[in-house]
Amino acid sequence: MVSSQAPPALVIPQLIVGLGNPEPKYEQTRHNIGFSAIDALARAWKIPLAENRKFQGIYGEGIGAKGEKIRLLKPLTYMNLSGQAIKAVTDWYKLPPESVLVIYDDMDLPPGRLRLRLSGSAGGHNGMKSAIAHLGTQNFPRLRIGIGKPPKQINGNSETNTVSYVLGKFSQKETQIMSEVLQLVVEAVELSLKQGVEKAMSLYNNRTVAEIK
Repeated sequence: MVSSQAPPALVIPQLIVGLGNPEPKYEQTRHNIGFSAIDALARAWKIPLAENRKFQGIYGEGIGAKGEKIRLLKPLTYMNLSGQAIKAVTDWYKLPPESVLVIYDDMDLPPGRLRLRLSGSAGGHNGMKSAIAHLGTQNFPRLRIGIGKPPKQINGNSETNTVSYVLGKFSQKETQIMSEVLQLVVEAVELSLKQGVEKAMSLYNNRTVAEIK
């Protein structure tokens, strides 16, 4: 007997958002790895990026491998208001939340690791808290890029230490790792566009940059 159940619909991103903070002082910092990911995608796909005031961000669009429209966004609202820019784009193009892929930094993952998920909580990340609040759901894909935890300081203020760590720049060794990670990000996102986020999850969630050296 043939099952009448339809296969689950593929989750294919239409808008890819990288989270970060504007201003030159935040460039190349750990908290801005989402911005770096969008820059890497724009370079790989030759999509020009420019400020779009209507969308409160740096925005660009191009055509994907299957002829579909791909949109890239770096919100300029500062991290904790990122959802405003995301909502501006989804409202304008009438995009469903599940078509939004958000890329951001994660201290719980070591440098060199990626983690794709179809949904989930903000996990304490202010940019994601804003995205969830503005989209009105947790059910949208996200790609977390590991930045690791700050080294423990003796008698130091752990909260201050955390802030200075995430807003600090990568070390020379970390920068080398991150350039390889960003290549993995491009590959994982390209696979998400062609075969869906779940397929990319199965192939990239257990990869580390050490394996591709």
